[in-house]
Amino acid sequence: MANPLVDLGWQGPAARIEMRWPEKRNALSLAMMEALEAALCRAAADERTRAVVLAARGPAWSAGHFLPEMVGADPGTHRRVLDACRRLMRTVQELPQPVIAEVHATATAAGCQLVAACDLAVAARGARFATPGVRIGLFCSTPMVQLSRTIGRKQSLEMLLTGEFVDADKALAWGLVNRVVDATDLEAASQKFAERIAAASPYVVALGKRAFYRQIAMPLDEAAGAMSAVMCGNAGEPDAQEGMRAFLEKRPPRWTQSVSRPPRPLDGRGAG
Repeated sequence: MANPLVDLGWQGPAARIEMRWPEKRNALSLAMMEALEAALCRAAADERTRAVVLAARGPAWSAGHFLPEMVGADPGTHRRVLDACRRLMRTVQELPQPVIAEVHATATAAGCQLVAACDLAVAARGARFATPGVRIGLFCSTPMVQLSRTIGRKQSLEMLLTGEFVDADKALAWGLVNRVVDATDLEAASQKFAERIAAASPYVVALGKRAFYRQIAMPLDEAAGAMSAVMCGNAGEPDAQEGMRAFLEKRPPRWTQSVSRPPRPLDGRGAG
């Protein structure tokens, strides 16, 4: 059944999810977060999907939590909203396919958190990012989890402690986004990322994404050992054998493995 808050469609190998609540600046209400999680899971289960583009319509990409749900609410409501946010961020990172944020405008608070949680991000030159909760007495503690794991400590604390906006060029320099392009080129840039990803084995991409988030939280020696085991297993897989043969034979590879199972849990080492 169609959801008025979120639209899901496909462009070639990319599933495209658009937030469509422009009158509320695509705020991450409980209903919006649940709709996004459902759309992500539906996209992941479709055999066409090799990458997911997360976009939005309206004057903002996302203004973060829907404050009318938070003001005057009981602790149980606050917990439900924040648990839904945590599940959404984990779903983004547990999805087998890479998720690309396509940011055309402002992304603030939990909206900025969602950009940071995505595997890749493309921003229009006019896009801006902020974690301004400190200015209204609600420190952006949950956005801090993804933000501090995406950009440096000093940069994270500057955003968190001042609440000031960071423009697209600074977001690129700090590592919050991968590309900054003209607004007219934004959709093409995210689609290009998706098509480059689609050229690789979907099975190996899923394996690599999961391994990345697993190792990033480990101490160096533990990560090296764990990823050595992952790579040993990967080397024996049909697509790895095919890829190495194709390289040596100077021909395009013919992938046969697909992502046909739900993503496996990250053992608590993924999103915060």
